[in-house]
Amino acid sequence: MSESAAHERSESTTILFLRHLTSIAYLFRDTMRWAIVKPLQGKPLRLRAALIQMDEVGVKSIPIVALVSFVIGIILVLQTAYQLEKFGAINYAASLAGVALTREMAPLLTAIVVAGRVSAAFTAELGTMLVTEEILALEVMAINPVAYLVVPRFIAMLVMLPCLTVLADLIGMIGGYAVGTTAVGIRSSLYIQNTIDALLLKDILTGLTKSVVFAGIIAMVGCYMAFVVRGGAEGVGKATMISVVTSLISIILADCFFTTVFYLFF
Repeated sequence: MSESAAHERSESTTILFLRHLTSIAYLFRDTMRWAIVKPLQGKPLRLRAALIQMDEVGVKSIPIVALVSFVIGIILVLQTAYQLEKFGAINYAASLAGVALTREMAPLLTAIVVAGRVSAAFTAELGTMLVTEEILALEVMAINPVAYLVVPRFIAMLVMLPCLTVLADLIGMIGGYAVGTTAVGIRSSLYIQNTIDALLLKDILTGLTKSVVFAGIIAMVGCYMAFVVRGGAEGVGKATMISVVTSLISIILADCFFTTVFYLFF
């Protein structure tokens, strides 16, 4: 491949990426308009559809989120205890695990689990509606697809992901407590007291702030990739794969950004 051809290909890839980024920004703007502005002008929200989505994206994600957070709590305490034992400070494993869970691990891992499960479902469901022309039928009936399909999923994600993150915080600490008081040998009362002393309100709030951002990313990417499906069933499968990968990369990049900001300014 000649140098000019490689340059043109790189340029077209950059333009395509920026075009998708702009389109997602427009979708987010329309979603916020139909979720906030239009209800104030008398257009009702589809709250029943949002509740159904909350059950799908939130309640049905509880078992896998609980399992992952419980295991992560165990791993965090064992790893920190292994290092702290060298300095005779093994009791601080409880506080380190508690802070790491609430600030970083619980919001990030919960978002990754939900992205893998929900983002793919959003893209597959809406993408199938697109190729079977159900979305076109909505537009023919003067029903806005963003208001009808995207807003309920967006609201459900914004509500349920922070709830799942709080649940992951608690279950992760329970997992850490179980292994800390048995395998590591920290006294039960000391473990609980160290965790309470170490946790600050801002630790929990920074984790919840991240989870709200992650929820927006998962909803927007999952729905957007459905609206650009091309090529029937094969296109739906390809878009679903791209949706999951894009969601995971976006979540990790956003987490890096917010972790840096919170570390420097809070």
